[in-house]
Amino acid sequence: MEKEEMVSIPKITLETAETLEDLEDWLLSRNPEFIKELRRIRREEDLEGKGISVEDLAKKWHIKL
Repeated sequence: MEKEEMVSIPKITLETAETLEDLEDWLLSRNPEFIKELRRIRREEDLEGKGISVEDLAKKWHIKL
């Protein structure tokens, strides 16, 4: 069973998110591990032509496309 974590979300974010996907995007954009992974991919894979597909990245981070 996964450990539950508490996340604080500003009221304005909840009020302006039009869909659940908007809220998920906001949460991912504040996830330091996700940002670190994107930066690594850019540095090590994209610039060297060794990138992975968006579909594979989405699968890894449980993002619906």
